[in-house]
Amino acid sequence: MKLKQRMVVLCAVLLLLGLAKIFLLDGGEGSAANRRDLRAFRKMESGLSLPRGARLTHTLQSPWEIASQWVGPREVYPEETPELAAVLTSLSTARIERADVGYKGTQLKALLVLDGAQKVVFKPKRYNRDYVVEGEPYAGYDRHNAEVAAFHLDRILGFRRAPLVVGRYVNLRTEIKPVATDQLLSTFLMQSEYLPSTCTSLSLHMYTLCKRWVFSVL
Repeated sequence: MKLKQRMVVLCAVLLLLGLAKIFLLDGGEGSAANRRDLRAFRKMESGLSLPRGARLTHTLQSPWEIASQWVGPREVYPEETPELAAVLTSLSTARIERADVGYKGTQLKALLVLDGAQKVVFKPKRYNRDYVVEGEPYAGYDRHNAEVAAFHLDRILGFRRAPLVVGRYVNLRTEIKPVATDQLLSTFLMQSEYLPSTCTSLSLHMYTLCKRWVFSVL
């Protein structure tokens, strides 16, 4: 093989190696942007993690006071909210001080006041998670976990405009009825003779609810 041909082959090999390094290893500007996006995504992913059972230990403020300070003109809470997990824990565990009829609307709901005078809206569970509602888009009842899913999707997308929401088990007999207003109590009707023994229930506005049910807190 002549020297000239060898030089051409060598140059071609070097050119191919250079292109491979650019597009496969370095990736050029596009891959650099992808790496930046990946780092940003991993940072966002780590920031979305919420430890269970978190508590406020570094401040004398109540979780409700902290959450009220977050609200801005274009967001419900800022991007950096290390107390978010503790606030959500308080929503799911704080003692219920008062229960009343919910405000007007098309779906069943109750207005509750938690320890510390924080008002919350409760929506009951109507379907299991895997139940499929047939018919028109507006057919059936609101799903109790739809509010929870909307809250976390809003966090993932970075909008931070959905109200704080958690899922919570509530015992209607021991947690709601003792602190219910007369208006709310007037809507309760004990109804157990037609239901299984495992489901002693209270009927609220003609909707039957088992005494231990799942609610979403707004």
